[in-house]
Amino acid sequence: MLINKSGSVVVAMAMALCAALAVMPPCASAFPIPERLEFEISYTGITAGRAVQEVTLEGNEVHIVSTAKSADWLKVFFPVNDRIESVLISGAPPLNIGVPRLYRERIHEGWTRFQKDAVFDRQKLEVHTKDLRKNTETTQGITKQTYDTLSSFFYFRSVPLQVGTSYYIDIFDCKRLWNTEVQVLRREVIETPLGRFKTVVIKPLLRSEGIFSRTGDIYIWLTDDDRRIPILMKSKVKIGSITATLVGGTYWPNKMQR
Repeated sequence: MLINKSGSVVVAMAMALCAALAVMPPCASAFPIPERLEFEISYTGITAGRAVQEVTLEGNEVHIVSTAKSADWLKVFFPVNDRIESVLISGAPPLNIGVPRLYRERIHEGWTRFQKDAVFDRQKLEVHTKDLRKNTETTQGITKQTYDTLSSFFYFRSVPLQVGTSYYIDIFDCKRLWNTEVQVLRREVIETPLGRFKTVVIKPLLRSEGIFSRTGDIYIWLTDDDRRIPILMKSKVKIGSITATLVGGTYWPNKMQR
């Protein structure tokens, strides 16, 4: 989906595609809304940009918006200004935040630009996609467990994780429907600018046309509590590596396990 060679949109891809664990049975805690997560993106140790992901409740719908922008020094060579949005029809409380009815991509990464909308029809089990730049439309079949690459993450964050287990979910990336596997690798204590955290490490095995499947593996460190907040994400690329680190936001940090 995202083809940013600088890697400044790691957060949008990583957070969304690690959601393949969403099919696990729910736990007892509710996901906090609203929420704002702020990330610093670095390329081989050099700051390359920032990303923000926000979740709000508007009426009976959940709105998830992920944005990414390149650092000032990088804008001259490779400007990045991305916005990805998912709108979900709210489900039954306290855990089920619903299923996506609308997904939007507005991608500007150097010479690469996408403007796509996907509308989900749960009754017909279809998704209707519009490419606004190419002026094309397609309709494809989906399954009952189909999510877009952004919304699926929030189902996953409300469920338990079992080390040594793989889980699967169908994710639609505006081109194809992919059955995605995520491996739960280990528990690990890590240090970040926000402090010391107990985490669970996961590894999505991606097959779509995004940056990670074309270049290298991705690893994601989530807080080892009932909210599974992404603290750190790393991916190898053809030259060097990309890291996304949580540096701020509103996510009840005083209640995190440390």
